[in-house]
Amino acid sequence: MGNSKFPSFTDGCASLLKKHLTKEIWEELQGRRTASGFTISDLIRSGVEQEDSSIGMYAGDAESYDLFAPLLDPVLLDYHGSSGPHPAPDFSLDALPELSREAQENILSTRVRVGRNLAGYPLGPAISSAERREVETRIKEALAHLPDAIQGAYHSLSEMNQTRRQDLVARHLLFKSEDRFLTSAGLMRDWPDARGIFLSRDEAFSVWVNEEDQLRIIAMKKGGDVTAVFRLLTEGVSALSRHLDFLTDPRLGFLTSCPTNLGTAMRASVHMRLTGLATDEAALKVNAEALGLQVRGIHGEHSQSKGGVFDISNRMRLGVTEAEAITHLMRGINHLARMDAEAAPL
Repeated sequence: MGNSKFPSFTDGCASLLKKHLTKEIWEELQGRRTASGFTISDLIRSGVEQEDSSIGMYAGDAESYDLFAPLLDPVLLDYHGSSGPHPAPDFSLDALPELSREAQENILSTRVRVGRNLAGYPLGPAISSAERREVETRIKEALAHLPDAIQGAYHSLSEMNQTRRQDLVARHLLFKSEDRFLTSAGLMRDWPDARGIFLSRDEAFSVWVNEEDQLRIIAMKKGGDVTAVFRLLTEGVSALSRHLDFLTDPRLGFLTSCPTNLGTAMRASVHMRLTGLATDEAALKVNAEALGLQVRGIHGEHSQSKGGVFDISNRMRLGVTEAEAITHLMRGINHLARMDAEAAPL
């Protein structure tokens, strides 16, 4: 599992791993091993093999965040602007801002998701096949207790035919089966065993099981009613929380395999048409980053925009509450909508 040689990176690598991994830290962390058997080499393998990673690290268990803190804490501070402590969850809707008419007209769809992992189990990069199956069983049992309004059916990936799978992926309802970053991290082991998706009857609420995290709880609807989508997510998370014990940490909030998702583990996003700003995508990304937002293509990370439509989401998840993150996104969307109107040709 381990490799005692300090990794080398090409000049073109711009990951936070390369930025923060010094030889001194490498030597300090060599020989450390979590109770799951996870090492520093395991932690950074994806970033070493995939040099275009933005972060380059995946944790194997809760202990990883303590044992490898000399490397991870500077990365968290760089990405989130915080390495803890994290505030208590807050899914309140009372103080959310309103979206402008221009913003709502430009939003094609809204999606809010949170990542969750079960207490008492390693995270995906270090979990055994038997443990992964236990996790799936426990999640399926909890899903049976969802409120009737969001009830539906669980679909095992190993039993799903290719046509059905491709349709769900095309409609952004299901994760893809090819991901070199997750493969390098060890998250695609035993694929597709013990993976699946729960879909509500109207397909507005879904739960991905044993992809990057053990649960990705998702609410998604067409249009720009961000508040309604956030409310739907809150209902599902609350119901599942009564039947599952989620992995949390007083300093880092909800624990996830990728350090970018710590804290709220929430990514709230819209598919938004920005035809005026689309003429200079590099400038759009700089402007969005200044607003604390992240711009991706319509198929998520490492994908391209299509027809001037971009995926716009909150960037920070650690050190802010869920309500604060949603508020930040909505204000940023309003700002981008004004900028787009000013940039559009007359």
